[in-house]
Amino acid sequence: MAEPDYVFIPVTELENFVTRIFSASGCSAEESARISNHLVGANLSGHDSHGVDRVPRYVEWKRAGYVLPDQKISVISDGGAFALLDGNFGFGQTVAKQATEFGIARALEKGSCIVGMRNAGHIGRTGDYAEMATAQGLISIHFVNVAGSVLVAPFGGKERRFSTAPMSIGVPLPGGPVILDFATSFVAEGKVLVASNGGKALPDTALITADGEMSGDPHTLYGPYAQVGPRSPSNGTGAIRAFGDHKGSGLALMCELLAGALTGGGTSGPITERGRIANGMLSIYLSPQHFGDEDAFHQAAADYLAWIKSCAPAVADSPVLVPGEPENHRRAARTVSGVPLARDAWQSILDTAASLGINGP
Repeated sequence: MAEPDYVFIPVTELENFVTRIFSASGCSAEESARISNHLVGANLSGHDSHGVDRVPRYVEWKRAGYVLPDQKISVISDGGAFALLDGNFGFGQTVAKQATEFGIARALEKGSCIVGMRNAGHIGRTGDYAEMATAQGLISIHFVNVAGSVLVAPFGGKERRFSTAPMSIGVPLPGGPVILDFATSFVAEGKVLVASNGGKALPDTALITADGEMSGDPHTLYGPYAQVGPRSPSNGTGAIRAFGDHKGSGLALMCELLAGALTGGGTSGPITERGRIANGMLSIYLSPQHFGDEDAFHQAAADYLAWIKSCAPAVADSPVLVPGEPENHRRAARTVSGVPLARDAWQSILDTAASLGINGP
């Protein structure tokens, strides 16, 4: 496969452009800026699968009425240290932020809080919400599923049964937070999207065909598609594989049970009709200050991290990193160089903007 052909877009220019797109699509100025900041932030951190490649799909969902602008969460039940919220199919970057702010406020008051949220639009990079909590000194754990989206084959199978079911854990420390953030699938669906648009190629074992063969070809998931234009997993016959064989498959199952079944938003399947999908999220917030000796926790954690990082590297000049460090390095580099976008992905965004009467930067 040919090397990706990238264009580099300055961060501020890209963020302003994406904000204009969502404003033209019918979102408020505040929400448009928030969605843009989140998507560009995902690109800056190196999570291109959850970055601005998503813009055409978000606009498509908005036009179809699958996601609604400027929504507010509803409280379904409230037990003080636990609550169930409904996102009312608002943009995920809006309602997931509100749900996270709800959990943070309660945990700061009570020491802990468990928050379930259902019926949210695509919430984007889950690590953002862990970062919000660590900024307030809180540990957080997030389990996410996608109701109505079956993309991933369970271990030992070749048919779709799971969503990509991401999870994230954030731990606040004086030297900077530790943020673990990953999909339980071999790759996020957005990475298949990026590869289909001429970006970084997939590993040859990321997907599985309907015949049970390993594949790295995005057509396995999307079926036939034009070089520039929309991609739909409903057109493909293959699936994404779970990461780590039975381990990732087991984690995906738990994300579906906790974020989907428990919240009442629904699991990934079985699907009776195609169309709207929705994220569910179960979040746990813990205050180290309430839990015990916060200073002792910080010291023990810092000592352990230092010991981990002192490990002799397997590859010279490639030191051992802890979760969150690769993202920090990419943010620093891309803030200077600009955001790299595969040329076909950039053209798709430009086409979406043009359809809304927006000129490209």
